[in-house]
Formats: sequence, structure tokens, C-alpha cells
Amino acid sequence: MTKKKRSDLSRLLSYMKPYKGLLSLAFIFLVGATVTEMMGPFLIKQFLDEHLVPRNFDQSALVTLFVVYLIAHLLKVLFTYLDLLYFQNIAFKIVQDMRVEVYDHVQKLSLSFFDRTPIGTLVSRITNDTEAIKDFYVSVLSTFVKNVVFLIGIVVAMFLLNVKLALFSLVLIPIMFAIMVLYRRKSAAFYLEVRNQLSVLNAKLNESIQGMNIVQVFRQEKRMRKEFEEVNNKHYSAGRRTLKLDALLLRPATDLVHIVAIALVLGLFGIDALKSPVEVGVLYAFVNYIHRFFQPVNEMMMKLSFFQQALVSSSRVFHLMDEKDLAPVQKGDGNPQVVNGEIEFKNVTFSYDGKRDVLKNVSFHVKQGQTVAFVGHTGSGKSTIMNLLMRFYNIKSGNIVIDGVDLEKFEEQEIRKKIGLVLQDAFLFAGNVKQNIRMYNEEITDEEVKEAAQFVQANTFIEKLPEQYETEVVERGAAFSSGQRQLIAFARTIATNPKVLVLDEATANIDTETEDAIQTALQQMRKGRTTIAIAHRLSTIQDADQIFVMHDGEIVERGTHQELLSEQGLYYNMYLLQNKGSLQKAL
Repeated sequence: MTKKKRSDLSRLLSYMKPYKGLLSLAFIFLVGATVTEMMGPFLIKQFLDEHLVPRNFDQSALVTLFVVYLIAHLLKVLFTYLDLLYFQNIAFKIVQDMRVEVYDHVQKLSLSFFDRTPIGTLVSRITNDTEAIKDFYVSVLSTFVKNVVFLIGIVVAMFLLNVKLALFSLVLIPIMFAIMVLYRRKSAAFYLEVRNQLSVLNAKLNESIQGMNIVQVFRQEKRMRKEFEEVNNKHYSAGRRTLKLDALLLRPATDLVHIVAIALVLGLFGIDALKSPVEVGVLYAFVNYIHRFFQPVNEMMMKLSFFQQALVSSSRVFHLMDEKDLAPVQKGDGNPQVVNGEIEFKNVTFSYDGKRDVLKNVSFHVKQGQTVAFVGHTGSGKSTIMNLLMRFYNIKSGNIVIDGVDLEKFEEQEIRKKIGLVLQDAFLFAGNVKQNIRMYNEEITDEEVKEAAQFVQANTFIEKLPEQYETEVVERGAAFSSGQRQLIAFARTIATNPKVLVLDEATANIDTETEDAIQTALQQMRKGRTTIAIAHRLSTIQDADQIFVMHDGEIVERGTHQELLSEQGLYYNMYLLQNKGSLQKAL
């Protein structure tokens, strides 16, 4: 086992520490089950050698033997039930703890991590891989502990019966150990490939389902099916290799050693029978113990595949949990507060991948209560301004200042609380409309929820819903139009009463009638608040106090709507494209 795998195994076992008490109790039940299990062949041996062969049918002794045998088996059933119950309960608790820990860590990761990691891969880590780890605790660990205790009990019983036969039988143990080592070494790479291909399969499924409308519109069902078949076949091929290995080294190999052991015992017992009288009970008990010896061995061999899968899965889960690309978090310096909402970027440079700068020495100043807009072609860096202001990413160089205080000195919660963000694609969560506006912030009252909805005129359609504000949201709000989802997102932002509004293409998916209502609401919202609008449709930002035109990560023009039209630069050309025939009127 490599150092990395030993570390992963040690880490897996460390999750058992909080449950030491329950584990101790389960172990006691396990020992009880083992002792009562081992009593069976001994009692039958006693019946054969002391009663049946010598034809000694003492009724009292036979009744006692029968009662002891019955009680032993009843106790074995009880102890086995309690042992399994406790071990599996502990396993489920451990995996529950691990999933929460993984989920908590994922929430702390930066957006750059999610930019480069497929959703299907993350889902596979948190569900499939932790499920395989659950199998480690439920099937592997409990099985190995139980069977090791059983094996010790069987070996002790064999030595009590016949020392010489026990020694000859134990010669085969190194052979079994060698088979286990060979299997583990061969299967490691195979199971890693299976898990990797499963992640690819999940990612492809996720992509296909999310983009099903596009697939159908462009009639790409056959192509997508072909791509899915290719990924699915790779997963099947990887799984088939593990099945071949399992078929060769698990049961067939151990069964062969089992047969050799029985033959060896019968041969030695036959040789001894030529020299002295045969104890039929000893022969029966010894063969019975050999059968029992190989039962746990076979079971452990069969569980080796689960063990290997668990090691591979734990490595992948721990890799995710050790991911250091965390979201920028600052405890703050003197607990500064966002009071006015005055914002300044000073020579800010930023790169998502560390190679190509998407912002290059960007500088601008937004005074308290001003409304500014950023426009430009796709990829010019507009939305990156929003990402940096919300502290989704760390800047490469330069400074971002709010109310004269460096952004890095603010606590994360202060920034997120005082800056209201509305994105182009409104995301609605499972729950009802009221909860989506409140965003589970119980400090926001029901009355404030209704006021926020009324402020952005979302109440006009919400109050027509069957359950109004209690109406359940399903499938990310699929039952609502894009405009209705956006109105709920606006109400959600207003309910927090932010000092700064950031609108990232917030009206892009809203029809003209809805946009008119939103623009009216925005005029009220902007009063007393600093507003930053990232826009593609120039008609929505003509009344901005200042417009910044971005190109290739730089601000190439700035001014009011009229000033920029007069310059006849990039903004002028963009306006021409969007407003053919109306330029003279605008001028």
C-alpha cells in the first residue's frame, strides 16, 4: 500500500473517533457472537465422541447438551443482530458527517474552482463516492473486524482440538494472504478508472439534460446519443476489467485453497488413524472449523473490491476536501461598515486563469448615489467588474476601495449584505415564493416581503397565483416566465435594503411591458443608492450619470450618453447597430 493510500485509510478510520463508545459496545456483541458460534462444533464433537460412538445415551446429559446447544445458537442470533445493527448505524452516521463536511467545504470554494470543475464531477464526489465510502464502513470494515475475530476464534478452537492438524492447516494462510495482496495491487488502477469514467458519465448526463431544449431544437439527438454511448462504453469497459479480475482472484482461488486444506486434513487424519483409534467427533469438528475458516476468508476476499473502491473514492473525496482554492474571506480590520456606497477601482488588473488578463489597469470612481453603467462587447470584462466587487475572486494587482476603505478589509458578510446583486439568469430555489424573496432570512418580515414585491410590481402576478406568496417553486422556477423570475429576484434584492445595487444584464430576459415596470421601479430603487449596471441593451442605461465603454479589458471611453454619441467612437457604433434610423433623434 502506497503512502498516499495509507494516509487515506488512516483518515477514513479517524472518522470513527467520535463513536468509540458505540464501537466498543458493537465489539463486545461481536465477541459474544464469535464465542457462541464456536461452541456449536464443540458441542456436536462432544455428542459424537461421548455419546453416539460409545453408545452412551445418558438422558440427563443429552438434554443438558441439547439445551446448551440451543441457548448458544439463540445467543449467537441475538449477538449477531446487535453487532450488525450497531456497526451499520455507526457507518451511516460517519458517512452523514462526511457528506456535511464535504458540502460545507464546497460552499467555501471560490468561483474559479467551479469555473473549471464540471457539476457532474462534484455531484459524483458528494453522492457516488461517499456512497462507496459508506460501503467501506458497512460492508468492508464491519466484515473485516467480524471475520478477523471469527478467524482468531476458529484458530483457537482448532488448536484445542488437534495441535498438529492446526499447524498443518495454518500453512495455507500465507497463500491466502499472497492472493489478497496480488488482488489489491492489480485492482487499484482498475477501480480508479471505473470511478473516473463514472464522473465523466455523470458530467455528460448533466450537460445533456440541462441543454435538452437546445439539443432538440438543433436536432442533435443522434449525435448526443453517440457521444453518450462512447462515454458509457468506456465506463462499461473499465468495469468489465474489474469483473475479470474478480472472477479470477476472488472465489476460484480461495475455493482451490479450501479444497486443498480439506484434503490435507483428511489425509493426515487417515495416517493417524492407522496408528491409533479415530475420534470421529474431532474429525467432524475440525472439518467443520476449516469450512468456517474459509467462509470469512471468502467473504473478506469478496469485500476486497469494495475496499478498493472505497480507497479510490476516499482519495477523490479527500482531494476535494483538501482543495485550497477557497473563496476570498477576510475577517476585516476594525470591522468597517459600508455606509455611503462610494466605490473606486484603482489600476485593477485581474486574470481568471493566471495567464490572460481580462482586466488591465482599470480605474474609475463612482460617487455616493450615482448610477454608472458598463457596456461593451462579450468578453470585454464588464461582468468581471461585478465579480471583483462582490469578492468572488481576488484581484491580481491594484485596489478596490469602498467609502475610502480597501475592499479586503471588509468582512465578507458586510459586503454581501450591503451590495445587492441581480443577475441576468434569476435562480430560484426549492421552497415557496415568500422564501425566495426572503432568502430564508427570518429578520425580513412577511410585510417587508410584500412591500419589496410591490416596490418592483411583482405583486401583480404573485397575488394571482393559487397560493400567492405561499406558492411552491419547482424546477428552479420553471412554472414562471423569465420576466416573472427576474421580478422575484428584484424583490429579493430590495428586501435586503442594500447600499449599492449591481445589475448584471438584469433586464436582458424581460419583455418590453415588464421592462417598463422594472425601469419605473429602478428609478425609485436608485434614489440614495449607488448603482452599477452592466448592460448590453443601451436603451436601458441612457439616463446613467456616467457610462464606461470597455474593450479587451480596458475602459476605452467614458462619459454620459450624449457625450459618448458626440465622440462617435465605439459607443456610437454600438448605438447605431441597436438603434438604426433613430440616431438623429437621439442627437
